[in-house]
Amino acid sequence: MRRALQILSAALLLVSVPILEARQTPVVPAPDRRAGEGLGPFPTLTIRNVTVIDGTGGPPFGPVNVIVEQNRIARIVSAGTPGVPATEKPPAPAPNIIDGTGMYLMPGFVNLHVHLGDEKKAPEAEYVYKLYLAHGVTTIRGVELAPQAFSAKEQARSAANAIVAPRIYNYQRPGAGWDQGPVDTPEKATAWAAWCAANGVDGMKLVAHPPAIMAALLAGAKQHGLGTTAHLEQRGVAQMDALTAARLGLGTVTHFYGHFEPLMRDYRVQPWPDQMNYNDEQFRFGQVARLWDKIYPPGSPEWKAYLQEHLKLRTVFDPTMTAYAATRDVMRMRAAEWHDKYTLPSLMDFYAPSRVNHGAYYYDWTLSDEVAWRNFYQVWFKLVNDYKNMGGRVTVSDDAAFTYNTWGFGYIHEMELLQEAGFHPLEVLRAATMHPAEALHEPKGQPLQFGIVRAGMLADMVLVDQNPLQNLKVLYGTGHVRLNDQTGRAERVGGIRYTIKDGIVYDAKRLLADVAGMVEAQKKSRK
Repeated sequence: MRRALQILSAALLLVSVPILEARQTPVVPAPDRRAGEGLGPFPTLTIRNVTVIDGTGGPPFGPVNVIVEQNRIARIVSAGTPGVPATEKPPAPAPNIIDGTGMYLMPGFVNLHVHLGDEKKAPEAEYVYKLYLAHGVTTIRGVELAPQAFSAKEQARSAANAIVAPRIYNYQRPGAGWDQGPVDTPEKATAWAAWCAANGVDGMKLVAHPPAIMAALLAGAKQHGLGTTAHLEQRGVAQMDALTAARLGLGTVTHFYGHFEPLMRDYRVQPWPDQMNYNDEQFRFGQVARLWDKIYPPGSPEWKAYLQEHLKLRTVFDPTMTAYAATRDVMRMRAAEWHDKYTLPSLMDFYAPSRVNHGAYYYDWTLSDEVAWRNFYQVWFKLVNDYKNMGGRVTVSDDAAFTYNTWGFGYIHEMELLQEAGFHPLEVLRAATMHPAEALHEPKGQPLQFGIVRAGMLADMVLVDQNPLQNLKVLYGTGHVRLNDQTGRAERVGGIRYTIKDGIVYDAKRLLADVAGMVEAQKKSRK
């Protein structure tokens, strides 16, 4: 009997693993950091006369001087009174002094849902890392970034600042990295959690595993201080929705999967059409949006009770709305203004409609499909905004690069979508900094090391010469088009000026120029 149950459990496990999302051949590792790629860390770095948005949700304050010693913020001191000329004479230009006059300083951004590319999409890790740093992302959670051995090496090299890359947290899927086969029993789930803790894995990327296995994985994660995030995909969500998983101890629900199913009014499983085939991705993703009017409505007692229980369990919602934004307007995303200069031709090829490439499911994507997704987004917006208003934590991530969603640019687009959902820009920036930092530190029982601009924190910061609260679009690498009333001409403003990671100052414009060079080189090689 026990053997029969194990066989059944293994069969269910196979059903619950997304078969179309297997990682391809790992990309080329990032090259060693070259001379001139980033300055510092310095014994002392001073950012003068800057306005700080500290990441907690508090209002901007300044002007202040932010003093960094090596890779830590040492102190933040007043630099005068707003609207009153400075009394101190500015020091001579020096590599360890940044004149922040007119600039806004924020914590480095944190991205909780990152994959590297592969040889079909983006063959070099350097391309991905520089796109993220150029958009202010100083910490990434790979879910998974790449196979375990590759991820562990890149994580160590980034920690040593031997490469130009964000800080890396290494989450892996059950069974990744070890030699004992699939995690198909609760006993193996327990053993794999222990293996992760002994082999430098920071956490688990889960799907909608069978209940007994999910319970063992989450119990093992808690025992060993491992973080957890789950894509509760459609083949397993009837047994393992977001609330069921959170009750078992899941830390983060990523995407939307698992949220709508426990809120359905007239069904306990989604009423699929009779032609439904999960392995046909247009069905897989097209049918998602058809749930929008089959649930208890926003504001109903059932809706509130669902969110209140998540709040009590301290579940983190990591929606990755940008990963699906093309489903409501393919033409807009396909024609995004950054593609020509910053998206590799190989990546554009991957995005194009295809029955083979994951996420390229626009085989015959109709206006009806887009309208269904637009309706779905309105309910999804309400879900995350209501949860935020209750005190729940919602985070900014992008899950690039699928569906015309390019690394870095997609991260800023996610900020836009949260503002569209009803977040104030200060709440958006908190969702990009403090809240995801908490999601990474809490499973380990650690105090925050980044995510807030405060003395004692790691020197991970972002500087932009426009006000992001007035317009989050100024954070895009391509900036924002604005009419200059003095010249009567439109001009581009913004784009992050400096990204500071571990006290090392990176010129974000130069990072983007490096990316543009990679794109141009691939275009020439194709000719």
